Amino acid sequence: MNDTVYVGNASEDAVRDRGWLLGHFKDAGDPRHSEAVEIKWGIHPRGDERTQWVTGEERTALLVLISGRFRVELPGRSVLLARQGDYVLWGRGIDHSWFAEQDSVVLTVRWPSVPGYAATQEEQTRSPR
Repeated sequence: MNDTVYVGNASEDAVRDRGWLLGHFKDAGDPRHSEAVEIKWGIHPRGDERTQWVTGEERTALLVLISGRFRVELPGRSVLLARQGDYVLWGRGIDHSWFAEQDSVVLTVRWPSVPGYAATQEEQTRSPR
């Protein structure tokens, strides 16, 4: 078996690391370890929202809607992702937040993978009651 190959399921693997499938936070020997990029499979129930805005962002991010209806809040702008494949990209220094208008699945790609940045589960999301 080649240790540079990893086969998994995004929905199952996402549960282990708050949705993150690839990035600096994976063990160095894991093929999913990367200092260049982070990838997240986000599964958000309707009403799920980020409790605090991300500020001081040091990465560029691309968020792609797989299913559902998902809103990304940016300074002075609200972006609605409503059709499969809709996406938004923002660069370094752009604050952001988000809200799941319907049950949603989104794929997020961020680069570079920056050590030391990690929101706690409480800071990151507030699930609907």
